[in-house]
Amino acid sequence: MELVGSSIDTHIYAICILVGIIIFNLYSVITIDKFFLLHKRLKTMTPYFHGFNFVVAYTGGIVSAFKHTLSPMVIVMVIATIFVMILEIKRYKKMRVIKLAQTELQDQFRKFAKKIYLIELSTLIVVFLVSFLFRQYY
Repeated sequence: MELVGSSIDTHIYAICILVGIIIFNLYSVITIDKFFLLHKRLKTMTPYFHGFNFVVAYTGGIVSAFKHTLSPMVIVMVIATIFVMILEIKRYKKMRVIKLAQTELQDQFRKFAKKIYLIELSTLIVVFLVSFLFRQYY
């Protein structure tokens, strides 16, 4: 049972770090005025984001497999992980094609990125709260 406890702890810590990365990226989008610096920072943070998203999915899979359960909450968590990953890929694909001279696209990207990060943050918080409220049922 020690394996499950450490996997759950790692899962929770990875979720907290992922939420921290999302908040840091949202803060960067709001505060950095120069698009070149914003692009560089977000490009640097993208591998960390996907790495911790993978850790969340992997440790969640380990816990679910060890408990031999596939509850509705586990399915919701898997869907949320995939949803967050797809949103981040869309954000990155939109960001990478913008040139320095395209100021209108840069402004559109900032609005788009704010929405993406708020949706990602909301998704993780809602899934966490729902799993916390219904933890005795699964």
